[in-house]
Amino acid sequence: MTGAPRDLGIQYVEFAVGDVPAAKRFYGEAFGWTFQDYGPTYASFSNAAVDGGFNGETPEQVGRPLIILYAANLEDAQRRVERAGGHIVKPIFSFPGGRRFHFTDPAGNELAIWSDRQAPNE
Repeated sequence: MTGAPRDLGIQYVEFAVGDVPAAKRFYGEAFGWTFQDYGPTYASFSNAAVDGGFNGETPEQVGRPLIILYAANLEDAQRRVERAGGHIVKPIFSFPGGRRFHFTDPAGNELAIWSDRQAPNE
């Protein structure tokens, strides 16, 4: 991810895909995006105005992009989401770039919030 992330701002878009190499081929040829592989089921993309990735681990989500926000304090962001009426669908978990959680807003849209910072007690 390029540049300093804006706290509680949209920073990343993740597309669920059934075939990561095919997605890379399409978006590379059609739009000139560039890629960084993170194993056989994930590749990030850049050169697309907003950074993002192709996630081949969630085939049930194909066709529904995931908007990802950044938070300097992930636990505080989760509390804010819950207080505002959001529903946590994936509690905080670690991944190679940091930690994140997923939630749905009152309309049922699934989003995620990530942080590159450790939990306060780690």
